[in-house]
Amino acid sequence: MPADRQGNILSGANATALDHYEAAVRAFNIYRGDPVALVDLAIAAAPEMTMAHILKAVLYGLATEPEAAAEARGIVAHARSLRANDREAGLLGALDRLLAGNWTGAALALDRHLLDHPHDLVAVQFGHLTDFYRASARSLRDRIARVEPGWGASRPGYSIVLGMYAFGLEETGDYARAEAAGRRATELEPLDCFAHHAVAHVLEMQGRTVDGLAWMSTRQPHWDGDDNVFKVHNWWHKALLHLDLGQTAEALALYDGPIRGTRSAVALDMVDASALLWRLSLMGADTAGRWSELATAWDAHADGRLYPFNDWHAAMAYLGAGQDRKVEALLARHRDPGDPESESASWARTTGCALIEGFRAFWQGEYDAAVTALHPARYIANSFGGSHAQRDIIDWTLTEAALRGRSAGMAGAMVNERLAAKPHSPLVHGFLKRAAALPARAA
Repeated sequence: MPADRQGNILSGANATALDHYEAAVRAFNIYRGDPVALVDLAIAAAPEMTMAHILKAVLYGLATEPEAAAEARGIVAHARSLRANDREAGLLGALDRLLAGNWTGAALALDRHLLDHPHDLVAVQFGHLTDFYRASARSLRDRIARVEPGWGASRPGYSIVLGMYAFGLEETGDYARAEAAGRRATELEPLDCFAHHAVAHVLEMQGRTVDGLAWMSTRQPHWDGDDNVFKVHNWWHKALLHLDLGQTAEALALYDGPIRGTRSAVALDMVDASALLWRLSLMGADTAGRWSELATAWDAHADGRLYPFNDWHAAMAYLGAGQDRKVEALLARHRDPGDPESESASWARTTGCALIEGFRAFWQGEYDAAVTALHPARYIANSFGGSHAQRDIIDWTLTEAALRGRSAGMAGAMVNERLAAKPHSPLVHGFLKRAAALPARAA
């Protein structure tokens, strides 16, 4: 029977379908091209190719968009009517958990799956992204650490595994090994923009701003192609580096250009847009004319049910656009998000509510209330969503709330944290100067 490049048997496949399927997997691996269109070609060539349907369901399920999740459920239901081997059945089980809102359940199912199928590249990437969406830094590292030794540089897809390992190492603070792994992965596969972005994360977290801008610029031809679906996120990383240098005009130009100029309706791109525009507003940039367009784009995705991390970023846009009713509607759904068995519902009730409430209080100038809400909410590792660089917006907003609210103790503490991580950052030194000017509260 036909098998993929890693040797996994593919039920219902033929030679033509296999070629299209491998092209789709590669597009998924390097975030380049249209993997859905390619896997549709595989399905057209072999309608009963179970793994092609599974890959399509994975792509839709990981989009964190309500319509895509509904589509994925239909695909999984159809795939269950087809012949499936043990590997394919295991992936269907993980998809069931993911689409029920149980991200950790899906991740654990993929843990067990990879014990028996360590060379299942789709499962490795599926698991890695599941770990990212639930903010499990340890799993981002250890899922790859468990399988990487059994691959070897000669096995097809090794560079992709190494790029994912680089990101897991970065998220667990092992910056030297992360940078080495990421650079090696990009040498093996120059178009792997995920590995490129892992190195960008290292440079961001270490405050190596000049190195970061050089890395982004020299490698731009590899990550900024028209068919690169990860390019907005990499532009976002470059914008963060400009912000760290206080270069708001450069960051705003990137927002108006490659980050938001295309008016992308992809949730992941809109998360980056909200997060950058919020940071720019914290720095005093004129963002007023940009919020409404972004807020309108969020209406199709911010359902208060599927993925609270996205809802929180939608709330930023609604606040900026003055659409307070939409913020309250999101909060109402987060307080009573439906299925009590859903992990997403639990995230919404706890962290989701606190973050939206804290950001709303900040936007309304209620700085003490913002500090009260955001101080406990900042500890969301292994709770939900994003990378350390993405979640830094919480600490930045908390720091700004403490400075504006003249809360000297909190402001000083938060600035000291940032100074320890980025001792050469002009942005942090600006915080330090403002904190030092605050009068200490009487004992």
